[in-house]
Amino acid sequence: MSNLGARVLVAVIAIPLIIAACYLGGPFFFIFTTALIILSLNEFYGLARKKGLEPAASVGLAAAALLNAVVYAYGFKGVTDFLILAIGFILLFELGKKRDEKVSGTFENAGTTIAGLVYVGLFGSLLTALRERYGIETVFLTDREAGLFIISVLATIWICDSAAYFFGRAIGRHKMSRLVSPNKTWEGAIFGFAFAVGTSVLTKYLLLPNLEIKMALGMGTIVGTLGQAGDFIESLFKRDVGAKDSSALIPGHGGVFDRFDSLLFSAPFIYLMLKHLR
Repeated sequence: MSNLGARVLVAVIAIPLIIAACYLGGPFFFIFTTALIILSLNEFYGLARKKGLEPAASVGLAAAALLNAVVYAYGFKGVTDFLILAIGFILLFELGKKRDEKVSGTFENAGTTIAGLVYVGLFGSLLTALRERYGIETVFLTDREAGLFIISVLATIWICDSAAYFFGRAIGRHKMSRLVSPNKTWEGAIFGFAFAVGTSVLTKYLLLPNLEIKMALGMGTIVGTLGQAGDFIESLFKRDVGAKDSSALIPGHGGVFDRFDSLLFSAPFIYLMLKHLR
């Protein structure tokens, strides 16, 4: 099967399942976010190992999964306490490693483990908080609206990425960063932003008539700017270790981290926008 055929087949199977999980919510969406966090974080730590680092991957993965469970069950009531315990345990784990005469790498290893927990674990858990409407109950009056909003976010990201890719290839002339992501252009990014805002407004009228227009515009703006930035940030880690993809887990698409980097980086900013822009 060709690379394009594999990409299409994966999309045809995965997209309906993801949309169903978003719409149904509850344990279905919790399972989706937990899988997203674990698989993406495992790839993040895998990239770090290619750099010669030794993150405490098992501890970081367990902590990230538990963090998402805490958010799902209690909202943000236990997040600060949990992060204090998790970071402390990561440092104790680093202290307890079997060593020879050398202790080099401690800063890098502990820092990488904690950075992954925050970047993927905490940011990913904000998707769960958004779907469960924790702290934003007045924005989405029903559980169904929250599910439709996350579907709108995904649609906006997918269309933004597609517009940036196709317009960038067609008319792109000015490279954004030859070192980090040499194929991306300013022309593609501008069209991606425009399509992101347009899609977010369109989904407001098609799916979420009760959503304030400023919320829709805010979501589109975040996806069109920070969502694209999230893609660059993940590329920054990959280029640092000389990797093209975060893994080969998804045929034709690379890794889970590759596919959901924009969503993971956008999620906390979208949540904060909904919480404070009222």
